[in-house]
Order: sequence, then C-alpha cells, then structure tokens
Amino acid sequence: MEVELYKEYTAKVVPALQQKHGYSNPHQIPRVSKVVVNTSIGSSQDTKEALEIAVNELKTITGQMPVRTKSKKSISNFKLRKDQPIGAKVTLRGRNMYEFLERLIKMSLPKIRDFRGISPKAFDGQGNYTLGVADQSIFPEIELDKIKRSVGFDVTIVTTARTDEEAKSLLAELGMPFTDRAKKPADKKS
Repeated sequence: MEVELYKEYTAKVVPALQQKHGYSNPHQIPRVSKVVVNTSIGSSQDTKEALEIAVNELKTITGQMPVRTKSKKSISNFKLRKDQPIGAKVTLRGRNMYEFLERLIKMSLPKIRDFRGISPKAFDGQGNYTLGVADQSIFPEIELDKIKRSVGFDVTIVTTARTDEEAKSLLAELGMPFTDRAKKPADKKS
C-alpha cells in the first residue's frame, strides 16, 4: 500500500515539473529526500520533564523515536552547560516522510487559526524549506486534553532541487499552500 502523496508525486508532479522546467532526464527532477522535525526546550527550570514532554509529542506526531540533542558549548547568559540536553529531533525518510508531509499539508496546516498560507521566503538558497510550527495541537494525533505544555517545532524539508525556484515549484505541486504576496496589493492606512 503506497502513500497517497507519493502516488500523486509520481503521477502528476513529475510530469508537471518535467514540462515546466524542461528536464531531459527524469533523474534531474527534484524530489523530497528527507524531512527533519526539530524541537528545542530552551533553558527552562524543569528541563528533564520538558524534554520528556517534547520527546513524547514528537514521537506521537512522527511515529518515530526522536534523538535527543545536546548543547555544543556552554553559554553562561542562558544558564547552559556543554552537553546539556536541550531538545529532540527526528529525521523522516521514505514512507514515513510522505505520510508526515501528507498529514502536514492536507490536515494540519489548514487547522491553524487565520491560516492564509505559508511564506514563500523561507528557502535557504539551496532548495530546502524550513517551516516553524508554534503549537503541536494542529496535528490530529495529539489529544488536546492531554497537553501539559505547548511544544513548538521546526520542520525542514530537504529536497534534491538545485535552486529555490525548483524547490518551490516542487512543493507547490505537492500541495504546499504558499501565500502569493505579489498578487495581493498591500493595504495602505491613511
């Protein structure tokens, strides 16, 4: 059983990108190689409890066990010591990646209050896109009555695209709801 988003990628996205960008070889067509979901708890007082909550939330959302991340160096202003646990991350590839992307694009992002789309300016210059999610409650796997603390996280979508324009057209074809600010006139207040 294949993931619906992967079927859509092979059936619709690949031909559309090949026509739009004029690729001669099908291996030139950009694809999503991995998705990294990262969260940081910062330097809170109850670090162990906050880290456990973050790990459990990431595990529930992604379906994979997260890896705990540690600080690289000590920073006294942040009350941070070297090798102190400060967050967790999950790297998704293959089937899990497409399932997560499908849930993110089709179910979770539209649940955000006053959602008008995501910014098309968050590309890193090498075809990767990072999206910040302020609250974990937008995911259907999270039971709202069991939330102990709000956990925000970053979702980085790593693609094989060479340019940001190729990556944007890939993600747009996959259904990523970008805002198109160029078409909308700016509101002027007098």
